[in-house]
Amino acid sequence: MEKTITAIEAQKHNRSRVNISLDGAYAFSLDQLTAAWLKPGLKLNEQQIAQLLAKDEQQSAYNRALHFLSFRSRSNQEVQTYLERKGYTAEVIEAVLAQLEEDGFLNDTRFSREWVENRTTFRPRSQSMLGWELKQKGVSSETIETALAEAELDDADLALEAAQRALGRYASLPWEDFARKLGAYLQRRGFSAQVTWATIRKLWNAMQDSSSMQDT
Repeated sequence: MEKTITAIEAQKHNRSRVNISLDGAYAFSLDQLTAAWLKPGLKLNEQQIAQLLAKDEQQSAYNRALHFLSFRSRSNQEVQTYLERKGYTAEVIEAVLAQLEEDGFLNDTRFSREWVENRTTFRPRSQSMLGWELKQKGVSSETIETALAEAELDDADLALEAAQRALGRYASLPWEDFARKLGAYLQRRGFSAQVTWATIRKLWNAMQDSSSMQDT
């Protein structure tokens, strides 16, 4: 049974959506992009209405995903989990993820590269910790390995950078406390006992040498 569109009106509080009236009564609302081809007088059957509503749900999910991505880069799994929490069906989510990838908004390879670069620059940690973090975000092992290999990281350098950033809070401590607290700090960032100990010794010796020079 067909129904006739009798009115298409922009919503007052959301200009990106329009209200559709059929046979003189409000029927449903649609995203403006979904409703772009509609006009008063056009007749719609039940199948066409169902297709419009399905397309609108997908557009709604796509818009939500774009908003989620606007704050920072996300992995494919992060966006999927977000849309699941919003109640979208698996079919809609699959279509939206594919569209986001096609449009260049979602790319786990790029995400992993950016994650490693950002962490290394601002919050240094071990390669194993970086890999674990990416794994938690649903990135494949192969993609993680590629990102880490391309970054050409060295745990000794990363540990030294991390330790130097925290050195101010431990520098005045006696050796035992210095080693214990800085060691715990580095191990929380995934560094091995060997790398941690070598870093602690290197910084401690450098501080002692600097102190000796100042005393002379």
